Amino acid sequence: MKSNCIIKINFKGGIISPGDLYNILVTARRSGVRQVSFGLRQQLLMNVDPELIGTLEEDLQQLGTRYDLDNETHPNIVSSYPAEEIFITDTWLSEGVYKDILDGMDYEPQLKVNVSDSRQSFTPMLTGNINWVASTTALHFWHLFIRFPRTNRIYEWNEMVYTNDIPGISKEIESLILRHRAAFYDNEDASGDDLMHLIRKQQYNTKPAEKPAELPAFNLSYYEGVNKVNDKYWVGIYRRDEMFPVDFLKALCKLCLDTKIGQLCSTPWKSIIIKGVEEKDRPKWNQLLNRYQINLRHAANELNFQVEDNCSEGLALKNYIVKQLNNDDTRTFGMCIGIKTRKKSEVFCSILVRRRPLISLFGLEYLYVYDILCSHDFNPNARTGFEFSTANPKFVLGEQLRRLMIAFYNDRADKQAVSEKKLQAEKKEPEEKAAIPQVYQCSRCLTVYDEMYGDPESGIAPGTAFESITEAYACAVCGAGKQGHRKTEKSRLDLHPV
Repeated sequence: MKSNCIIKINFKGGIISPGDLYNILVTARRSGVRQVSFGLRQQLLMNVDPELIGTLEEDLQQLGTRYDLDNETHPNIVSSYPAEEIFITDTWLSEGVYKDILDGMDYEPQLKVNVSDSRQSFTPMLTGNINWVASTTALHFWHLFIRFPRTNRIYEWNEMVYTNDIPGISKEIESLILRHRAAFYDNEDASGDDLMHLIRKQQYNTKPAEKPAELPAFNLSYYEGVNKVNDKYWVGIYRRDEMFPVDFLKALCKLCLDTKIGQLCSTPWKSIIIKGVEEKDRPKWNQLLNRYQINLRHAANELNFQVEDNCSEGLALKNYIVKQLNNDDTRTFGMCIGIKTRKKSEVFCSILVRRRPLISLFGLEYLYVYDILCSHDFNPNARTGFEFSTANPKFVLGEQLRRLMIAFYNDRADKQAVSEKKLQAEKKEPEEKAAIPQVYQCSRCLTVYDEMYGDPESGIAPGTAFESITEAYACAVCGAGKQGHRKTEKSRLDLHPV
């Protein structure tokens, strides 16, 4: 029996028109598709019966909808726009900035492109091949990270690029990498400097980066539910099995259109977000969720998992681990746990559970064991850095992860203690310097003027600051002027009161 075909439809940056999605869902339903999902790169995924794939392809072509069939030829452009205005509020980025970039991408990339805000970690920053990270200091300028295809090698360019030039330079970088595959593709020794020397830099608006980009610590916001921001609401919907009923999504699209919401967003967490819900329309959204029995109260330690797309084995392993973590009441806040069951796949995570067979024979795998790996400083934007434990049987994964969580929180507590100690030291240092008694000594006869005692013989009262004394002041012993006195620490003179 032939397995189902997989149709993948890209929505640039995860931004979806409800009208376009509704038309796609109607054609999908006509081809027997009852459920769809959203992928790690914010795209729409559909499993289709091979006997009905022809009908669906014809319908999609009539709609003018581009798609990939059973391949990853055109990975979607990922963006942090779904988090804009709800998880990100203090940045120069806006909807218009994202759309300027996405509208300028007049080609279908063959390499992965990520466009990310620099102050959040809801969107993976460095999982692309061409990664743009917004500057925190220079408006409309972006840092560029190249992760060479099929390598763990990441290169940060020492130039920043202007917003409007991101599409053009992305296209040129992709062309150079694909044209010079031996140098830049599947080559751990690929040179970022060599690649950027080939760029026609004079055609773009760039400027030197003052310092390397600072990537934020991982902090995953709770991304489901009906939540208020300012005077409007946003709705986040997550599905435990990753599947969204077509009929539900069709009704959701209609509600968006009826309430004048022009877009919805898919996220890298395989969920969807609808922004801009008016107060008066909130009951309609509650009715929609009630009608289709959509649960919005999942545990936080279930939401911070990343599983490969279209992977029933990975999803089953995730559910198994979540159950173990719940049974042990294990805290997972601040962590992102990835599940990997395929050799060539990659997932965004600070902890990776990697399945591998003990025995492989004639293309078949037997007796799985599991390795647990961690990223550098537990930051999922860094690459997986070290192995915590290897060759674990499945039943010990919950306990091993619990121990790793303890190590993570101890590490975080130690770093916090060091940071607080350093901060206290910085606060005390100026106070200590200010407390050191100072005097003014005549450079000719070494007579001392002490502000504590003043100079009663010259009519200067105790407590008078030296700076406030008239410029006509002269040393009572040798007559040297005020300018002839130098400031020095009182302790160095070994003075004794008389």
